[in-house]
This record gives sequence, C-alpha cells and structure tokens, in this order.
Amino acid sequence: MSADFIARILGMVVFAALGVYWGIGLGGSTEGKVELYAVVLGLVGALMGLVLTPFLTTRPVRAVRILLGRFSAQTLVSGLVGLMAGLIVAVLLAFPISLLPSPFGDVLPFVGVLLFSYLGVAVFVTRQNDIFSALRFNLPGRSTETPEEPADGGRAILLDTSVIIDGRIVDIARTGFLFGTLLITRFVLNELQYIADSADSLRRQRGRRGMEVLSELQKDATVPVRITDMDVEGVREVDDKLVILARQLRAPILTNDYNLNRIAELQGVPVLNVNELANAVKSVLLPGEPLRVNIIQEGKESGQGVGYLDDGTMVVVEDGRSRLNDQVTVTVTKVLQTAAGRMIFARLSE
Repeated sequence: MSADFIARILGMVVFAALGVYWGIGLGGSTEGKVELYAVVLGLVGALMGLVLTPFLTTRPVRAVRILLGRFSAQTLVSGLVGLMAGLIVAVLLAFPISLLPSPFGDVLPFVGVLLFSYLGVAVFVTRQNDIFSALRFNLPGRSTETPEEPADGGRAILLDTSVIIDGRIVDIARTGFLFGTLLITRFVLNELQYIADSADSLRRQRGRRGMEVLSELQKDATVPVRITDMDVEGVREVDDKLVILARQLRAPILTNDYNLNRIAELQGVPVLNVNELANAVKSVLLPGEPLRVNIIQEGKESGQGVGYLDDGTMVVVEDGRSRLNDQVTVTVTKVLQTAAGRMIFARLSE
C-alpha cells in the first residue's frame, strides 16, 4: 500500500470522527435530530478526509523531500549552521529589545528572530565554499581535496547517453586528456538499454553501439570507469537527473547534446562538450597557405570540386571538377565558420 492510500484511510477515520462529534454538538439543541446530524456530518467528514488528507500530509512532505534532494549535503549543512548562528544572535538581542516600550518590545524580538535566521542562512550558504575550504585547511588530519574528488587528484565526470552512443569518448579517454573517474549512472544505463531494445532498427543499432563503447571503456585502463546507483527522486527526465546530480556532486557533464549543454550552463553546471572539443582541435589555416587535398566529388557551383581533410573539414576547390579523384595542391582563399562546422575555400595552385 502506498503512503497516500494509508493517509487517506487515516484521514477519513479522523475527519469522520470529528464530523460525528460536531454533529452531536449541533444536534444537541434540536430534539430528535442528533443522529441525523451525526451521520450527515460524519459522512461529510469522511469524504473530506478521503480527498484532502494527501494534500495536507504526504504531498507537502514529498515536495519538501524533492526540494531538499536538489541541494548538496554541503549546502544543507551550511544552511543549518547559519540558521543556528542566526538564532543565537537573535536570542542574545531579544532581551534588550524586549525592554523597549510597547508595541516595539512585543513585536521586534519576533522580527529579529526571522531577520537574523534569514541572514544567517543566506550568509553561510553564499560563502559555503570558503568556509569548508578553511575548515579543510585548518583541521588536522583532514585532506585538502573536496569530497567528490578521488585521492589521486582527479574528479568525477558524469557521462550522458548521447556521448556514449557517439563513441568518440573512447579515443578521447585513450589520449589521456580526461582526468578523473568516468561516472555512469544506473538511469543512463537504463536509457541506453531502452534504446538498444527499440523496435526501430536505427535506434537499436545506436543503442548496441553504446553498449560496445561502454565495454571498451571498461577494458581500457587509461581512465577509470565506475557505474553508480545514485539517483534523483521525484524526477523522471534523464537530462534533469544528470543536471541535479552534477550540482550535488559538483561534477561536470560530458555530452554532445546541445539542449543538455544549454540547460546545464543556465544552472551553473560545467559541461565538457565533445563537439566543441572537436572544433577546437581542428587545424588553423590562413588564406594563402598551401594544402594537399583529395577531390572526391563535384561542388554545387559550376566547376567546383569538393574534398575533405582528415578531421572532416570540407574544402571547396575552384575549378576542381576537372581533377576529380586526384590529390592536388591548393591554396586557401577563405575560411568560413558556420553553425554546422568549418568550410575552407581554395583554388588550384599554379
């Protein structure tokens, strides 16, 4: 049985008893109608308890639990310490303030409790990183590393489903540019399995390729890979879970999903975007530089030929149609950066 069901039953009984008690009280002044009042108001109370109890008990508790789950343990501890500090200051000031003439002496102590409690929580939560850094530095026997960082000086990096399916993460990990532990959550694995079991053949192939990529990552000892059962309660979307978990762990998200990238950046979560990395490592070419390229197809305009560099950059060669399937030397005339990538315009070298 769910908590809502149990709360409804208990609320129905309690409200029905209150309705009967109220009906007896109202019917006492009317001769012969005590039972009628008790039965009617008891049924009304039972109905109200059945309907309203979850909104008064379980659902507010669930909402508070979901809200608290969005904050890291460090934030919660900082808020609690700040609340205690604010209450202590308010208590110390309550006695002298209470000596003020009425109505100030009656109202201002309560206002001081609210004000200093808010200020204490706000200050401690805002400066939580500085406070915990000072504690880690000053306390003997404490490590200077943050809790989410492994002892080897690395960090946790959350992997998104899209970057696993993409496959380039294996080559990036082998280069040694990633420091830390690649963290794969159980809900990401479930989504990957759902894609691999899809009725669509293309989605099924992408899901199975993601499984193969995970297998290669686990076999490669360059970067440690760990599968975790950490989850976020009350949230269904995988992207939302990743963002909340990244905020709690203070870990970056490795992805190539543009929408997830934007959502994470808006919430202050660092993102490692594979597509941005691929664009950043492409070779820089300036107009006038020579270039060797194999022309493999015709261009859209008359006489144009098209070739590609090793990193996938398109090279459009003027008058290159006559040199199809030949490797030629060209001179760069213009470099154009578009949303889809980079295009290089060149002409045949004399």
